[in-house]
Amino acid sequence: MSRPSGIHPPEIRLTDLTVSYGRRPAVHHLSGRFAPGSLTAVVGPNGAGKSTLLRTLAGLQRPEAGRVEGAAGQVALLPQAVALDRAFPVSCLDLVLFGLWGESGAFRAITRAGHERARAALAAVGLAGFEARPIGSLSTGQFQRVLFARLLLQDAPVILLDEPFNALDARTAADLLAMVHCWHGEGRTVIAVLHDLELVRREFPEALLLARDCLGWGPTEEALSAANRLRARMMAEAWAAGPETCQRRDAA
Repeated sequence: MSRPSGIHPPEIRLTDLTVSYGRRPAVHHLSGRFAPGSLTAVVGPNGAGKSTLLRTLAGLQRPEAGRVEGAAGQVALLPQAVALDRAFPVSCLDLVLFGLWGESGAFRAITRAGHERARAALAAVGLAGFEARPIGSLSTGQFQRVLFARLLLQDAPVILLDEPFNALDARTAADLLAMVHCWHGEGRTVIAVLHDLELVRREFPEALLLARDCLGWGPTEEALSAANRLRARMMAEAWAAGPETCQRRDAA
């Protein structure tokens, strides 16, 4: 796949990765790789460790054991919108400008060119003229468009999306999915946590089925086989309410 100049995503390798969340095991002994330029959906039941995995890839959460290689400094993360405080008094333009943090740092003024890039990013997601609007006044779909505009400014070779289409109207979801495919077409690596299996089968060539353990990773139809999905459901139903450490033991 040809890539625009300057876009060279790394191979991301996971080796025996174990991560805890709230003192409880969230991801168990996960090993595998995200190939450069791949488009992968991460699916699984609630509590399966999907968001924890993205946060670990982004460097926001430290592994309990194992390692992640290739992701450091290369990723941009879109968190779940529900986890963000929209009461904070900031305009759409200012929120998008946070995407330049890696270039400008905490104390350097944003240049006129940076402001123009931010306005262009808002226009690209269908929000031209929203620059001064406070984020608290936006609909769910409009706010998600602003977050995608911020990703445009970050211009990262690896993009992590945590439930990017949740609770969106059909038009907004379609517009943002088109942007995901555009990123993939540019050769970026895109990893998205999703719940809609039909969407995953239709739009994502690779999938990781996670139920704390990896139950399938590869071509989507293979990873999301009926047998794998049944195992994921049975494992979720059997999870204990309060284990604080990983109880898995290697087979003798």
